[in-house]
Amino acid sequence: MPNLCQAIEGYLKRLLESTVDGAIEIQRAELANRFSCVPSQINYVLETRFSLERGYLVESRRGGGGFIRIQKLRWDTAAEVVEALEADVGDAVDQSAAEGFVHRLEEAGFVTSREAALIRAAVDRNTLRVDLPWRDVLRANLLKRMVVALLRHAGG
Repeated sequence: MPNLCQAIEGYLKRLLESTVDGAIEIQRAELANRFSCVPSQINYVLETRFSLERGYLVESRRGGGGFIRIQKLRWDTAAEVVEALEADVGDAVDQSAAEGFVHRLEEAGFVTSREAALIRAAVDRNTLRVDLPWRDVLRANLLKRMVVALLRHAGG
């Protein structure tokens, strides 16, 4: 049985998949009631499972008429992935952001779970035993080169 965070994440992803435009608006309090939890638990799921690095744009408005809007950002082409690499990864990237990017690649179907596991192992802080900030620079270079190589290989 999934834990509460997984259940909330799964529910929200199913809602997103059922929409035409890949966006939903929900009430934080209603969602908390549905899962019998406190609103801060909803905030935790949104912050950890629906981050920009994982391919989601989350907007929140508080107050009586407040809502949460979640939009799934999609990559349709390899060119869009390369653009995102430059914009999101840039010259340096921390481990959390790199893992989020790899998760997004896997979820979008641009890499297999095996390829994702290899990329994660290569960019892990325990593999890159270099002091900061050089570790983040090295991680960004590795991530970009590996992703571009995989995209080229997939494209023939």
